[in-house]
Amino acid sequence: MKDKRKRTIPLGRAVLLCVLCLLAGMAVVLGLLGGMLGRDGVTLLQANYLIEKTFVGEYDREAYMDTVLNTMVEALGDRWSYYLDAESVQQTQETRSNAYVGIGITISQEAMDGLEILSVTPGGAAQAAGIQPGEIIRSVDGTVITKENREEMVDAIRGQEGTSVVLTVEGADGVQRTVEIVRGTIQGVSAQWSMLEGQVGYLTIANFYSGTAQQVSQGLTELVKQGAQALVLDVRFNPGGYVTEMTEILDQLLPEGDIFRSEDYRGREYVYQSDEMGTFLPMAVLINGDSYSAAEFLAAQLQESAGAVLVGAQTSGKGFSQRLLPLVGGGGLNLSTARYFTGAGRSLIGTGLTPDLPVEMDEETQIKCYRGQLPPEEDLQLQAALEALAGE
Repeated sequence: MKDKRKRTIPLGRAVLLCVLCLLAGMAVVLGLLGGMLGRDGVTLLQANYLIEKTFVGEYDREAYMDTVLNTMVEALGDRWSYYLDAESVQQTQETRSNAYVGIGITISQEAMDGLEILSVTPGGAAQAAGIQPGEIIRSVDGTVITKENREEMVDAIRGQEGTSVVLTVEGADGVQRTVEIVRGTIQGVSAQWSMLEGQVGYLTIANFYSGTAQQVSQGLTELVKQGAQALVLDVRFNPGGYVTEMTEILDQLLPEGDIFRSEDYRGREYVYQSDEMGTFLPMAVLINGDSYSAAEFLAAQLQESAGAVLVGAQTSGKGFSQRLLPLVGGGGLNLSTARYFTGAGRSLIGTGLTPDLPVEMDEETQIKCYRGQLPPEEDLQLQAALEALAGE
């Protein structure tokens, strides 16, 4: 009969085996991390670990991470890529949806004290309350706005739908008044239109975010029904937006053909085309230094495919496409992940668009134009476009 006595392993040897297994496991993990993240990625993880475990001082963890991520993106040297914290991500998504909860104003924080109202959204609660562009908000719910608390006061104006905010507003004459405004869902107006003398349809496109193409379609339909014989499209101060919105608008305006190209970070090319239906009218496009991205490519393609006259000032030359990539912590990276080209393959990176008819504006006139306070007869760029169309 065989001896069934148990075999034992000395304690020291057992501990050694455990340590070796642990080290082997760590080596495998580090190998996997190295394969996925590369040497630089592992170095970043190591630095973060060492700070977290060995740094003896006190620090704000959230502020630390925001600074690290912001610095990483800034080091790319791309002015179009940036880091957003969690709150900024939410605000950006609201902006791009062309709908948000608020009172319907755009403000500037450049004033020494107070918040200057740059524009008022048509149909919004602020407009109904009589708020005007150019006025200054002096206090919010009784708290006077100062240089130190501006950001806090901007946040205080925002709030939940159905709640109210009390603003003290100062007009250009220095007279102040108190206005109570109920917050609500604001549907952004991204396209506006009117008929000018000579049966010229004037269509302003504020951005290319959600719903813009539908609004532009409505505007084009109404202008054509009213007998428009030519079109002026205004994309001055337009920050760009979604490719899908821009190409849908181009499809409505242009005949059959290639109207846009993009190449992603993997080198894959996408070509967008329009069908044979279009708006076959003479066109001019108003542009300036604040016409970005989709606004530039809309103007470039109308020039390229329909011979549209470009009027105004040199554009910025934004030829990269950005994606908002979410992060685990709630923030996000708005990174350039693709390149843009016109239908014929022209890039605008670093060059932008040079107007066929250069017409400059002084700073004061530009501010009026941005606020929508510049009468058509005083808008020299618009008048130059009308003259160009009349001469065709």
